[in-house]
Amino acid sequence: MKNIFSIWQGRKDSAAGFEELVAPHIERLYRLAYRFSGSQHDAEDLVQELLVKLYPRSQEMASIESLGPWLAKSLYHLFIDQRRRATNSPVVLGEEYGVEQESVACVNGGPDMHMIRQQQCIKLEKALFSLNFEQRTVIAMHDIEGYTLPELTTMLETPLGTLKSRLHRARAALREQLA
Repeated sequence: MKNIFSIWQGRKDSAAGFEELVAPHIERLYRLAYRFSGSQHDAEDLVQELLVKLYPRSQEMASIESLGPWLAKSLYHLFIDQRRRATNSPVVLGEEYGVEQESVACVNGGPDMHMIRQQQCIKLEKALFSLNFEQRTVIAMHDIEGYTLPELTTMLETPLGTLKSRLHRARAALREQLA
């Protein structure tokens, strides 16, 4: 991913403080955006749009105790807003979700192991994107990114029981897809 802080080059003093606040969270935000959108390009755009919107609020962000979950919640809401705009738009730009051939989550190893892992990652991503959006979101945020269910109740503004049932159903659907 390109250096997303390059857009603030002219404002070094405030940009440095903003970068210091959000830099530890960028990779996690990108992974989450990728899980939401299914596209590297869309994930980069989503994270960049989030940072552009949050830059003027850097003073407010400095006072937030748990910035990681707050940023993830903001990213989630931004993605939902973009998705709503796209579904209400009379212009159709193509498929809503697609799984790219090169996975973010795959790790290098030997050539044979790399090929096996890449195939497994592609299969897992296809299964993940076969879930409905709510189930995919709770799997991505809980199982992949490691947010706890109490954190997710606040971030997604969804009752704990609903999140537990979505997580259970999503895991069952993934098992079925991968079997």
